[in-house]
Order: sequence, then C-alpha cells, then structure tokens
Amino acid sequence: MKLSGREAVSYFSRPDPARAGLLIYGPDPMRVALKRQQVIKALIGENGEEEMRLTRLPASELRKDPAMLLDAAATQSFFPGPRVAFVEDATDGLTKTIAAALQDWREGDAQIIVTAGMLNARSSLRKLFEAHPSALAAAVYDDPPGRAEIEAMLTAAGLTRVDSGAMQDVIALSRVLDPGDFRQTLEKLSLYKVGDEKPVSSQDVLACTPASTEAALDDVLHCVAEGRDGDIAPVLRKLQAQGVQPVGLCIGATRHFRVLHAAAASGGDMTRVRPPVFGPRRDRMARQARHWGLGRLEQALQLLTDTDLQLRSAAKAPQMALMERALIRLAMLGKR
Repeated sequence: MKLSGREAVSYFSRPDPARAGLLIYGPDPMRVALKRQQVIKALIGENGEEEMRLTRLPASELRKDPAMLLDAAATQSFFPGPRVAFVEDATDGLTKTIAAALQDWREGDAQIIVTAGMLNARSSLRKLFEAHPSALAAAVYDDPPGRAEIEAMLTAAGLTRVDSGAMQDVIALSRVLDPGDFRQTLEKLSLYKVGDEKPVSSQDVLACTPASTEAALDDVLHCVAEGRDGDIAPVLRKLQAQGVQPVGLCIGATRHFRVLHAAAASGGDMTRVRPPVFGPRRDRMARQARHWGLGRLEQALQLLTDTDLQLRSAAKAPQMALMERALIRLAMLGKR
C-alpha cells in the first residue's frame, strides 16, 4: 500500500507493529534516514538496538548472501519485544530477495524496514511494497515539514509550550536549515529550556539558532554595511585565499543589501524579510537597514548591479580589484 504525504507523517510517528514491512525512499538521504530512525525508534523503543532487536543489513552484504534477510526476520532475540530487520540503500536489484522475505514473513517475525534513493513509478521494489497486502511504501521529498509535523517534532523534543512568535521562527528555520540541522536545533532548544517553565519564546529560538555558515563572507559585508572601509581589504584577502570568486562575492553582497532594502521598506522589521535572518545577525542587520534608509539602499543595489554586469562582461580588468573598489564605494556611501 502506498502512503500519501499526510498519511506517511502520521505513520512515521505511530507505525503499526503488525505490518510485515515498510519502504522509505526519496532523493535526500538525510531526510530518508531521519524518517527511518523515527520509525525504528517508535517500533523497538530507545533500547531496542542494545537489546539486539535491530539487525542492520547493508545492501552490499545482502547481495552477497540473500539468506541474511530471511534469517534476520525469523531469528528471535534474547530480549522480548518487537524486532526490526533494516535494509539500507536498497535498489531494484534486491527486489527478489526482499520479496522472498516478505512472502515468508509470519506474525512475530521482525518487521522489514527498507530505505532507498529516489524510485520512479516503474521501480520493481516500489511496486513490491505498494502491492503487498501487509507492507507499505512512503516517499520522502525535499519539501519542508508542515506545521503539524513541526508541532509533532517539538512535542517529541519535550517542547509543548511555544508562543506564537517562537512558532513562526521555528517554522521559518525549518525552511532554511537542512533536516539534520533543524532537528539538532530543536534538541539544543530542548536542552536550553530544561528547568525553565516559561513557554519557548523568540529569544529562546534565537539563542539556539546556528550561526551563519558563511561567517567569513558576512564579515566583509558587515564591514561594508557599517562603513568600515579600512577593514575591507584584509578580509577580502582572506576570502580570496579561501577560493571565493568575485562574482560569488557580488551575489552575496547583493543578497545582503536586498535584505536590508526589504527591512527598510517595512520600517526596519526584520521578521518580515525573506529569506529569514536569525540570531544576533538579525539585530545587526536591522540597525544597518535603519542607518541606510531606502534611498541609499536603492543606490547601493544599483551599484552592485552595475558591478555584476562588469564582472560578467568580456572586460579584462582584474575582477577582484573591481569588486574591492565597489565594496569600498559602498562603504563610503554608507558613511554619508
């Protein structure tokens, strides 16, 4: 049977232990792995692996010895409780092996959990699980989690009281962070609130939000936006040594000033800009937006557009020198 997106979200948190198997597939290995971890934990509990109620079967090993899956499904553990036989990174080449195990499956055997990459509608592995009377197939796509799923993740992390502003911040975070980073952020937030009986606030979320992954690029952009023209050259040398290209630097600067422009257009309200900005960086950029104002930010964006055209033209002028000159001109403009 095939699970729809909403059905899959519900099933991942409350899987049926009487099912013979479940196939989880999708283009993003991290998202698939997170759902697989959620299902297995719900089936066998926190101590299932320690109690030898989880058998891991890499696809490469299973191809060499197809009987491994039959044995893993039927073999009883020393400890009582549900069991799982987990096949990782399966492909259509394992369809016959998995089909034989599902055919021999009996009540009380280990549930067969299989993960795979993206499978099209013609996939024999996908057809096997969708057509089997006691097995399920669920696709995991790159779409960000919905509100219901986020609320379930917060509850699982022990965060049952979240104010409306903090919820909006968490939802925004889910759209800009990778699934693994987002889950780690919720775990960090849960630890941060240990012993605190107050609802989760926006400040709590900001305190646990990961720092920018483009810290070095942020450094030079903050120099420009804050009019510190004397600090631009040393930071640029570091970026150049790290392999940052002038066109990429121009794109980053344009993105930064577009965010400032959007904030200035909304009266300095950084919560309304997209993509969202978090942590101390948000307060810093809010100050920059108020300082520049709409008029000068429009001039800055025009200057960056002209620079981008120069960098992409056939002109033979040194590109990093062009970019450095543009950034210094921007910093001087911000001083006026």
